[in-house]
Amino acid sequence: MASAHNVREDATWLSRADRALFYIEGKLTLLGGLAILLAMLISVANILGRKIFNMPVPGYVAIMQQMVPLMAFLGVAYCQRLGGHIRMDLVAGKLRGRVLWLTEAIGILVMLILSVALFYGAFDHASRALTLGDTTDDLNIPTWPVKMVVAVMFAFLIARLVLQLWGYARAMRTGEDEPVAVPLIEDAAAQALAEARTVSTREKSEDQL
Repeated sequence: MASAHNVREDATWLSRADRALFYIEGKLTLLGGLAILLAMLISVANILGRKIFNMPVPGYVAIMQQMVPLMAFLGVAYCQRLGGHIRMDLVAGKLRGRVLWLTEAIGILVMLILSVALFYGAFDHASRALTLGDTTDDLNIPTWPVKMVVAVMFAFLIARLVLQLWGYARAMRTGEDEPVAVPLIEDAAAQALAEARTVSTREKSEDQL
């Protein structure tokens, strides 16, 4: 069967691992959304405090510096699972079968190599900040936890890319048209229909509430 966002599921170990990882990715993305909400509230408090009481939020810049990585990285693996990152499908959209899966696998492999390098750099950077006791200029907030979050999210992205590479490799071996655990390419009409169904489902849920 096909789940939301056109990622097929079945009873195989690959699909089970995909769903288990997707559950964790969803929770991390929720935390990223909460970080965005918190940043908005702090920004409003800073603006109102400055304008009305001439009392901005202490250490506002330092707090925002710590919030930005959370907002940017907590949803990166989730987005990769859904195929939500910006990509060009002019060529890949016209390919079919094993040629398409080979093309996708090569792209995933390149991303995997880059992600491993970025994970190493992020983890080394966070470890160095912990060793040196690096803190922000305002409020003396330790910087290593947020830097470590970046490394952890690259680890989740690596796990997601490994699963997708596994999915494309299996598709090349079996020759299946719709492999599991990978985002399938949709044309504009299919994307519009999926978005319309999503909106319709949300409206029905709101009506029931």
